[in-house]
Order: sequence, then structure tokens, then C-alpha cells
Amino acid sequence: MLTNNTRAGVNMKKSTSGKCTGIKRPFKLEEIWRIRTRLELENNLMELALLNLAIDSKLRASDLLKTHVYDIASQGIINNRVQCVQQKTGTNVHYEITPRTQQSLSLWIHSAALNAQCFLFPSCRRKNQAISYSFYRAIIRRWAIKLGLNADYYGTHSMRRTKATLIYARTKNIRAVQILLGHAKLDNTIRYLGVELEDALKLSEQTDC
Repeated sequence: MLTNNTRAGVNMKKSTSGKCTGIKRPFKLEEIWRIRTRLELENNLMELALLNLAIDSKLRASDLLKTHVYDIASQGIINNRVQCVQQKTGTNVHYEITPRTQQSLSLWIHSAALNAQCFLFPSCRRKNQAISYSFYRAIIRRWAIKLGLNADYYGTHSMRRTKATLIYARTKNIRAVQILLGHAKLDNTIRYLGVELEDALKLSEQTDC
């Protein structure tokens, strides 16, 4: 038996086992700031850099975790624009690296003594490999728990969706979001953001009968 749970255009389903399936929720802007502030206070440079780049890049976990230092930096300087070939589709996607993210990446690379050939987020247990998908997912779930949220509603796609959702909310430019996410079809972006449902609900709420 499945039950539906909808928030901000996200259709989640809860099975009888209690696990939630479906598209994961994006973090709200204030939630991102709370996570960021906590990581800064803890001086957790790796997770801070991971958080900031995950939000800016809007990449799938498979692409984000395979990022090397040379992908985002040149001669010790963090680039403000980056191009990535998506593993899933083989197509190019471009993303920005904001000054805040550039700073956190620089601090992390310096503190971890990473060279250009290193994975940006190397595993502590597996030599010459990046952190695993499960480790990345566990980090995000921990962030959600510390915010007092249900971790089952958050995952790696939460990071991919967060900035995209904010961009759409501010601009309503679905085509721009499609380009930034690297979706081949606009329908994929619409389903991904859940914009039809969210906009329909808002219109309904604003209509007095």
C-alpha cells in the first residue's frame, strides 16, 4: 500500500515499510543557509565545498562525484564557468561557480593538499577513488536530520533540484532550467520540478468562488 505526500510540487509515496519513494524534495533557501552556517562553524571544509558545488552545479551525483580538481580549476584558480559531459546522456551541460563556492573549494583543495589529478572529493578509505554514492547520500541525510527534517524525503537529487527549483520560482523560465539541468525534453524538466502541479495549486488557491 502506498500513500501520497505532496509538498512544493514533489510527489512522494510512502510504502507499508515506511520508506519514501519518488522524486526527492529540494532544500529551501533558509535550510541551505542553516546547513552552510553549521558547516562553517564546524570548519567542515569538505562538506561545505560539497554542499556549495552540488547546489551551483546542479549535477547528478554520478557526475559530481567524478569531478577532478582539473575540471573546475586552472593553475590554482577556480573557474567561474565549467562545462561537463553528462555520463547519463553524453551531452554537455554548463554551470556557474559562484564566488562563495570558489572560496570554499579553494580552502578545501588547499587544506586537503589535492593536486590537479585528484578527485575533488576523494575517498578516505579507497585509494585514488572518489567518495561513494552511498557516502554522499548519507551526508545529505545527516544534513536533513540536523535540520529536524525527515531524511527519507531527501537524497542526492535534492541537491540537483534545489537551485533549479529556486530559479524557476523566481523567473518562471522553464526553458532556462531545462538548459541548466541538461534535459533533452522540456517535459522531463516539467515532471522533475513538478511545476504543473505546484502552479495549478497556486492558481486554485488564488481563485475565489
